[in-house]
Amino acid sequence: MKRTMFLVAALATLSLASFAGSAYAQGSSDEAAGFKYLGAGLAFGIAAFGAGIGLGQVGAAGLAVISENPALQSKVFIFVGMVESIAIYGIVMMFIILGQ
Repeated sequence: MKRTMFLVAALATLSLASFAGSAYAQGSSDEAAGFKYLGAGLAFGIAAFGAGIGLGQVGAAGLAVISENPALQSKVFIFVGMVESIAIYGIVMMFIILGQ
């Protein structure tokens, strides 16, 4: 868990450090389009990364529950669907960013 938090913090620091020299009074449209694509990619990438970590945890616990009590299979699928919705929210945000 600590390693995951470290990786997220490192990615956030690197992404913020890349914007350090990009403050201009008036930017061109190419720069704005580049930042739009970068923001859309980060929105989906971070959401997919988080959903992948969550699915790993929920999937492992869900398989353990189903092996002990197969009647709880539908409840496990609900939890897996809730975790997958995080990635869907990331895709929606990506399309919202690209649509502007």
